[in-house]
Amino acid sequence: MLFFDLFRNDPNLVAIPQGQALFDEGEAGAILYVLLSGHASVVQGQSEIERIGPGDIVGEVALLGERPRLARVTALTDCVFAAVDEARFLFLVEETPRFAVEVMRVMARRLGNLAQRTHTQAA
Repeated sequence: MLFFDLFRNDPNLVAIPQGQALFDEGEAGAILYVLLSGHASVVQGQSEIERIGPGDIVGEVALLGERPRLARVTALTDCVFAAVDEARFLFLVEETPRFAVEVMRVMARRLGNLAQRTHTQAA
C-alpha cells in the first residue's frame, strides 16, 4: 500500500480543474494537501520550482510553520487533493509513522533542492 492510499476514501477531497490554483503565494493557510491524482506546478515568484504528482505533499510549511504560503500551486491536469488540517495531521503523525516519514522525506527533498538552486545561482 502506498502512503497516499490512506486518503483514497477521504471525505475532505478537493478537486482542482486544469489551470486553476489550489492556493496562491502569500496566502494564509493552515492546511496541508496530499495530491491523489493529476499533476501540478509549484511556482515561487516567476520560477517553477517543482512539478508534483500523486503522493506528493504541498502546504506543509504553512501548516507546520504557521507562515503564509511560500508558493502558488496550479493544476497542470485535473487534480484531486486530500486536505489535512492540523488536528488530523497530528493524529496521522501519531497513528501512522509512515505518514510522518513521508512528510520528512518531502521536506528533506525540498531543502536539498533549495540548497542546490542557491549554490547554482551563486556560481
